[in-house]
This record gives sequence, C-alpha cells and structure tokens, in this order.
Amino acid sequence: MNFTPKCIATTIGSFPYKEPDKITEKIFETLLDIPNWAQLPNLNFRESMYIQYSEGMPCIVIDENKGTIYFDTSGDIYEKLDIFYEKYVEKDIDYFGITREFSSGFYAFENYLNNQDSGRIKFLKGQVTGPVSFGLTVTDENKRAALYNDGLVDSIVKCCAMKAAWQITRLKRFLKNIIIFIDEPYLSSFGSAFINISREQVIDYINEVTDTIHEYGGIAGVHCCGNTDWSILMDTRIDIINFDAYEYFQSLVLYPENLKKFFRNGGILAWGIVPTSGKIKDENTDTILENFENKIEVLSKKGFDKNEILDRCLITPSCGMGTLSINLSDKVLEILNNISTKLREKYYNI
Repeated sequence: MNFTPKCIATTIGSFPYKEPDKITEKIFETLLDIPNWAQLPNLNFRESMYIQYSEGMPCIVIDENKGTIYFDTSGDIYEKLDIFYEKYVEKDIDYFGITREFSSGFYAFENYLNNQDSGRIKFLKGQVTGPVSFGLTVTDENKRAALYNDGLVDSIVKCCAMKAAWQITRLKRFLKNIIIFIDEPYLSSFGSAFINISREQVIDYINEVTDTIHEYGGIAGVHCCGNTDWSILMDTRIDIINFDAYEYFQSLVLYPENLKKFFRNGGILAWGIVPTSGKIKDENTDTILENFENKIEVLSKKGFDKNEILDRCLITPSCGMGTLSINLSDKVLEILNNISTKLREKYYNI
C-alpha cells in the first residue's frame, strides 16, 4: 500500500443531522481531502449501524414497530444460506447493496459527486459495521449472539465483506482511491468474561473483510472507539488502525514493538484526537493540537521517528457523532479541519 496521508482528515461515519443533502454538503466543504458518506441514525431506525448493513443477510428479521433486528433460526436455515452463498460465489455485488431506505447519506454522497467538481479530493471513504461487532450485537430469536451460531457466523463475515465491496464498486465510478473503515466498537470488550471469542477468530474475521476490500481495490481501515488489545489489529492485514487517541493513547503505547512492525509494513494510524463526548465543549483547536503534539513526542521518545509518525497519520474524531447535538458536531468538524490544516502547514508547507 503506497499511502502517506500526512495528517489529512476524515470522519468515522455517523452524524446527528436528519437532512442528507445538508450534511453531505458540509462534509465536502470541510473534509477537502477525504470526504465520507454520512450515516444518519436520527433520521430513521434503518440507519443505525447494525440495521443499515443487514440487507441480504440470511434469516434476518427487522421489526419496524419495535425498531429491532434479529436472526430467526427457528426453521430450516439452509435453504436461505444456499441462496446467500450462491449470490456470494457469483459475486453478485448488487445483491449485497445498501438501498436508499437504509442509507440516504450514501445516495446523497453519490448525488453530490455527480453534480459537483471533485476539486482537491484525494480519497473517498465509506464504512461498514465489522463482523465481530455485528455478530455480538445482533442475536437470534433466543437472544443468543449470532457470532456463536456456527451456521450464521461465516455468512455474517462474508456479508460485511461484500457490503464493503459494493461501496468500493459504486464509489470507484468517481475516484479510484477508496478507503473503507470496518467499525468494530465491540473489540473494546475483547478479553472480558462477556465475550467468548479467541484472538485467532478476531484476526481471521477482520482479515477476510480486509482481503475483500483489497481484492476490489480499496484501502482497509478498522475503527475501535474504546480500549482493546491493539496488538491483535496490528497482526491483521489491515492498512489503517483508527483509535481514540484522546482517551486511550496510553493503551496503544503498551505495544511499541507491534506498532513499529505495523509501520514497517506500511501501516497508518488514524488518530481520533477530537473528542465526540461532552468533553468537546471544553476544547478548541489549540488545546487539541497541543494534546496531539504532546503524544507525538511521547512516541518519539520511545524510539519512533517523528517524521514517519506524521507521514503515516490521519486525523479523525474519536468516534461517530450521531449522539452529539448538531452544534457540537459542527464544532468537531471545524476543529478537525483546523488541526489538519495547521499540521500540514507546519510540517509540509501545504
């Protein structure tokens, strides 16, 4: 992967807006290098991060009255699995697409690209809920996590992979450089008594989605907004690791040798340095920029080359912004753009 972002900025995915066109325009105005399509969970329940990617999964049931989703495995699931795998083997990308009813932000993103000059855009970014988080959040009819169902888990992984492939295929009509983040918030619970999944399984699941992203010509990132065993992600074939640098930088520093190996293999760190919690109320561009540069110095003192860290750096919010107010969401975007601009002016004269 030949990608040196040099402190350009992007976001995670979700926004508090209910107007797809309005937030899409703001994204393109703010994220000049890597705009991404917006997930809008406040618009309707179909745009929540799990329901949004459920179309095409075998045995899935969406209860619109309750706004819930689950797998119904009470009958013979193998006929439905046969249909799924037939579509998968045929690489029927459209079968795994995300329809407008589930992602108004994606279609607003495409519409903007169709009607506006792309200008200085370097990459387009999409996102997909990762198989670990999907499988641990969405249960069967007996409230058992779907990831523990041997008949379903492989289809969950493959469906997440094909959702990413569909996005790449659609977005490559506008720009050849596509980034897809695999959102895995549940990895923050890895190793706890609540999750019965091995390190090898996590690596295998993420690698399968990553390999599909690569197969279709995309760059693969993974986003975890909590604390986790970062060495697991550094041992995958992922290109970008997006972490909450505002809250959990110290946990990343626990793995210096793994991180050095990740950098040697061309890996990128996406620094979630702009908080998306209530703490954003007390922050501004200068305070967050100082926070970031202090953390760069910590890594430098541990034997990392400062220039390499900056070259292999993306700037992001710490997590999605779907739970923020619109005013605070706009503040995050403004600070994000300001930090990226200041860093690039200072270190790259851009």
